[in-house]
Amino acid sequence: MELQDIKGIGPKSIELLRKLNITTLEELITYYPYRYNIYNPVDLKTIEEEKIVTINATIESTPKLSYIKRNLNKLSFKALTSDLLINVTIFNRNFLYNHLDVGKNIALIGKYNQQKNTFIANDLKLAPFLEPKLEPIYHTIKGIKNNNLSMYINNALEKQSNCEDYIPKNYQEKYNFLEKEKAIRILHNPKDLVTLKQAKIRLIYEEFFIFMLKINYLKSKNKNRKGLPRNFEKIKIEKFIKALPFKLTTDQEKAIEECLQDLKSERRMNRLLQGDVGSGKTIVATTIMFANTQSGYQSALMAPTEILATQHYETIKKIMEPFSIQVELLVGSQKKKKHNEIVEKLKNGEIDIIIGTHALISEDVIFKNLGLVITDEQHRFGVNQRGNLQNKGTKPDVIYMSATPIPRTYALTIYQDMDTSTIKTKPSGRKEIKTYVKKESEIKEVLLSILEEIKKGHQIYVVAPAIQDAEEKDIRDVESLKKDFDKAFQNKIPTAILHGKIKAKEKEEIMNQFKEGKIKILIATTVIEVGVDVKNATTIVIFNAEQFGLATLHQLRGRVGRNDLDSFCYLISNQEVERLKVLEESNDGFYISEQDFLMRRSGDLFGTKQSGDMVFKIADLKKDFKILLQAKEDSAAFLEEQKKKDEKYRKILETITNID
Repeated sequence: MELQDIKGIGPKSIELLRKLNITTLEELITYYPYRYNIYNPVDLKTIEEEKIVTINATIESTPKLSYIKRNLNKLSFKALTSDLLINVTIFNRNFLYNHLDVGKNIALIGKYNQQKNTFIANDLKLAPFLEPKLEPIYHTIKGIKNNNLSMYINNALEKQSNCEDYIPKNYQEKYNFLEKEKAIRILHNPKDLVTLKQAKIRLIYEEFFIFMLKINYLKSKNKNRKGLPRNFEKIKIEKFIKALPFKLTTDQEKAIEECLQDLKSERRMNRLLQGDVGSGKTIVATTIMFANTQSGYQSALMAPTEILATQHYETIKKIMEPFSIQVELLVGSQKKKKHNEIVEKLKNGEIDIIIGTHALISEDVIFKNLGLVITDEQHRFGVNQRGNLQNKGTKPDVIYMSATPIPRTYALTIYQDMDTSTIKTKPSGRKEIKTYVKKESEIKEVLLSILEEIKKGHQIYVVAPAIQDAEEKDIRDVESLKKDFDKAFQNKIPTAILHGKIKAKEKEEIMNQFKEGKIKILIATTVIEVGVDVKNATTIVIFNAEQFGLATLHQLRGRVGRNDLDSFCYLISNQEVERLKVLEESNDGFYISEQDFLMRRSGDLFGTKQSGDMVFKIADLKKDFKILLQAKEDSAAFLEEQKKKDEKYRKILETITNID
């Protein structure tokens, strides 16, 4: 059954649902509420003032509608509740005017001021609540309201007769779990908090069980996998390192040694290379790719964005040129002729190192002898995507790179199947980035600092959470910020905007102009978060800093300070956000990631959105950590059981893991 078969969903709704990443019936019914409004009507005589409450009331006077300014209107009327005649005011609900007749019973949600006998409502329901009610609230976009989404989901639930259950029967019985279908129905239509909690725990456990089964399955597969035979001379690696235009740090040298030992060992390498922003992970990866080519194998490096892939390509190609090693780039925006040409060369073994985006896992990409796979910013790729690239070779060694230092508690669970190399020390000459939290009312001070940096010949990043016309007020967007900056500097300073919706070729042109210094101020979304390296940039200004996780802010801050110049980061926020002070006091990504894990929901650990298997629809790594640990233990036991059982269990294992 398709989405168009659901009552109320037409072509326009399908387009809007697609923007919410809902394209199938299953995705619709598993699009869970992120919170619930609890409506429990109270007696106004018994409540504390300034507390948001729900009351039932009867309209006693004809409402008055007044327009205060273009985007602000007000409805006022008298209402009777708990034998009290109160004055009610609600803003921006002019569309309710014709529905509010004298004598109508309604429900109001808001705050009561006893002294003024005024109820300021932030919501109004056209029927009273006869009993307490839990209302699911979903993440929505412009054009699709919460009520519409709720209706679509409930209509879909009427059509959905059964849901695939991935929790083995013995664990369902052990924990007395609700049936999956029942749990999903309760989540969208909860009657009380007790059953809602039961439904949540059951669905959280299943998400963690599936994920940990994948991790445990990979661990069991990797444990005894033999690697490729290697034959490289250590002296050639030493010459390669000596030829580099800079001296390696102690941590870089140690990481290279660990990776080289993995290459030489009989066991297949499965290593996480993590290091703070600007710590020099790329040169470690480049050295290992050099060693891999000396053994006669091809290497593939996969990056999450074309900007980062292109940057890696330019850096690595330059380093490899004196050694006659062929390096190529493969990205989605390339013309078909160029794509086909590279694919053919890869197949024939004419390319030693290929760098690209997810274009590398296209079906037509075939390697002659892939020996090493490196994924950069690996948390942005799902387990399956990483697996698809590995499967392009017979048994390639694998390195995962991450510039987002991973909290220890998190790493011990999620990355337990990998060996880890950590780079903490930064290349010499790098200065600490001075970070300041400012309100938007203090922007003049920030603008003067920017002007000083530009006079010195330096460049500036400006970051906003939205591209244009953000639905929430007070959220800045790149389009309006460009106008504001042009106005502030009287159009005398070259500025440009950069975001994900700009075509790849145009993005490349903008980045090249910024690298060449033709653009002085680059106003962007978090598209610049990963890897963008312009050494002349000394200042970054991040608007609505409260919208981002500490790890993301630290990544963004890492776009500056990539030189020996004084560098600055301004976090602009009109809210009092305690966690932003962590960035003022520290430049240590490992410390920041631990604080991030402790202070906010783990769903935002790597930024506002994650990719592939790192996305949990309902589970929260921090809040639900105990459930995660239990699911980890159970999934490991389940895998152990399968070794002793027959093929009938193979199907569930393959379905859940969906790997190899």
